[in-house]
Amino acid sequence: MDSTPAVTGALLQSQDHRDLLDVIDTLRSQGLSRFVDLPQIIVCGDQLSGKSSVLEAISGMSFPTKDTLCTRFATELILRRNPSVGIHVSIHPGPDRSPKEKQNLEAFMYTHDDLDIGEAIEQAKEAMGLDGGDAVFSADVLRVEVSGPTQPHLTIVDLPGLFLAGNKDQSEADAKVVKNLVLSYMKKPRSIILAVVSAKSDFNLQQVTRYARRLDPQGVRILGLITKPDTLEEGSDSERFYIELAQNKDVQFKLGWHVLRNRKFSERDFSTAKRDEKEAELFSTGAWTVLDASQVGIAALRIRLSHLLRDQIVQQLPNVLSDISAGIQHCAEKLSKLGAARSTIPEQRRYLLRASTEFLTLMRAATEGVYTHAFFARSAGSPAHSTRLRAVVQNTLYDFAQEMRTEGHALEIQDGEIDDDYRSILRSDYIDEVKVLMKESRGRELPGTYQPLIVAELFSKQCKPWKGLVVVLSDRIVASSLATVSAVLQYVSDEKTAKSLLQEVVGPSLEKLRESLSTKVEEILEPHVSGHPITYNHYLTENVQKAQASRKRRELEDQLKSFFDVDELANFKAALKVNLRSLLGTLVSSSEPDMDNVSCSMATDMMEAYYKVALKKVVDDVSVLAIEQCLIQKLPDLLSPEIVCDLKDEAVQRLAGESSQDALERDHTQERLRVLESGMSELKRLNRHGSAMTRIESPELTVDDDSHSQPGSPEPDDEPEEESTTEDSTESGQVLLQRLLLSRARLLWIV
Repeated sequence: MDSTPAVTGALLQSQDHRDLLDVIDTLRSQGLSRFVDLPQIIVCGDQLSGKSSVLEAISGMSFPTKDTLCTRFATELILRRNPSVGIHVSIHPGPDRSPKEKQNLEAFMYTHDDLDIGEAIEQAKEAMGLDGGDAVFSADVLRVEVSGPTQPHLTIVDLPGLFLAGNKDQSEADAKVVKNLVLSYMKKPRSIILAVVSAKSDFNLQQVTRYARRLDPQGVRILGLITKPDTLEEGSDSERFYIELAQNKDVQFKLGWHVLRNRKFSERDFSTAKRDEKEAELFSTGAWTVLDASQVGIAALRIRLSHLLRDQIVQQLPNVLSDISAGIQHCAEKLSKLGAARSTIPEQRRYLLRASTEFLTLMRAATEGVYTHAFFARSAGSPAHSTRLRAVVQNTLYDFAQEMRTEGHALEIQDGEIDDDYRSILRSDYIDEVKVLMKESRGRELPGTYQPLIVAELFSKQCKPWKGLVVVLSDRIVASSLATVSAVLQYVSDEKTAKSLLQEVVGPSLEKLRESLSTKVEEILEPHVSGHPITYNHYLTENVQKAQASRKRRELEDQLKSFFDVDELANFKAALKVNLRSLLGTLVSSSEPDMDNVSCSMATDMMEAYYKVALKKVVDDVSVLAIEQCLIQKLPDLLSPEIVCDLKDEAVQRLAGESSQDALERDHTQERLRVLESGMSELKRLNRHGSAMTRIESPELTVDDDSHSQPGSPEPDDEPEEESTTEDSTESGQVLLQRLLLSRARLLWIV
């Protein structure tokens, strides 16, 4: 076999593997896990399920027997291969600790070259306040870093054991605390759940798998671990059940199951080698031999967990980077909104001046339709068009113009059959109504003519719906403007200042603009509602002539059809042989003897023609003279720097004075930004220096594909001490190499 794959496998499993785990551990130690979900393996199980024995077997450490490591707090167990043996213990304070408590806990440190951490645990409990006080469980995290020549590259998080009934040491209220803590870790989508199940207890009574399956119904990130298999009677139904469970035949997980023999109490003084010997003896005889060697024993478990964690980090690291980038941007925007600390009047006025300048810029962009600023980007639950005011105004005015054309007239005057619309009326019926009005308004006009004010009265009735439509339009535009103004204020200032500015400064000014808009609308509509028609638009006479010509054409067509006694004018040529003089006499004789009908028809034509001309003028005047000039163009000046400069000191303090909550929020945001930026720097350092994402650059490397074992599973004769040179034989190196190359490309793109 070519040696290249072996070298590549060793490279991937040694320094690169360690680099990947180290950078995630560094990010976690810096507190990044409070803000970004990091890839990790969490160990969960009921109390007395054997979790502590599992940790002992994995790490080779000796844990206290009277109070196990996982009883009172979460523990990060960091295992690294190193020629020298030693442990380093520290405490990461919980989020509810005061600054002084955080300082004291962060100062805690325990270092020793012996793998017995009993004394460290007792000291840590005392530092956390768990040595006989009221507190039973703590949100602090104990970090135990273990190094040694046989340690795997692995980091796991051990959690307190789940329980239901209380006793003198722990109450039922404590059970809820533990449950909430464990579930908070299980919910994180980048956490691999190592669900520990004791074969000594009834499977259905153990809580861990129920919670795990509820939070991960498909079981894609759950690895089941069966402990204490030696407590089962040989040939019993219980033994058969747990063997089938380990074979993934009952409760199925994508990552499968593993079986581990725990050290008994009577074997508490056994060496690690003796413990491993007893475990190998169990799985080499009896019913457990049906399981594959990759599913049993501590040696296989170490490698399996190491592979799972490495693969999870490689897969999730680009997403972690994306989350960090988004978090940094969010913090920067939030700090920009909060501004610098402002306890004095000059600081508060400067804050308002900065906010007013940004308000002016954004409102001008919103009204001019320039949407390049990040403020106008779409966000979940907040459509972009809600801030793009020019687009909203344009669309609203377009809808208004359409509505005026279809709904602006009181009556729909029609020839022939009428529609079902309640406004429809036959032209002949309408002319009869005009006759009545004309008789009531008769002056000194000659027969066949009409008084000019008749057109004004008819038009006033016909355009009656205009006012309602224009008022609705004004209200919609004002509401859209208020929504945009509020959004801009919230973007350029903190919530309290934005609310105060809207109530005391911007709101009253916007109300004045609304009143000015209402006055202008009344001014535009007044000549049409109560005045007499005035226009010099030539379209008036053109519209009258077109209407009369169209009606005359229909009358002539009817006369021709009647004269020639034909249904269609297509037969006109055949019938044209008759006396043309008789035809002309018929056409000439078609006059209207009723002079009132003539005048009423002419008045109706004039009213309809004038309505069309006036409609276009009103739509344009309302859009330009009212909406645009009285409202939209004046919005950017609602909070101009001049207004801020003229504010009295009392008003400045009332508007921009910083509350204790704002100061606390700034501190928290600055802390979060510091952690996120530190995490980003750490990941960039990983990318610049020889990590698995930068050193592996030869896609043409090939790997012998003889092995088809499940990833993360060792060969039967593998030994943990040979992990750096033999682990690569348990999975396809080519697939791993491709995944690392892909992650490297994504990392470079994001960073």
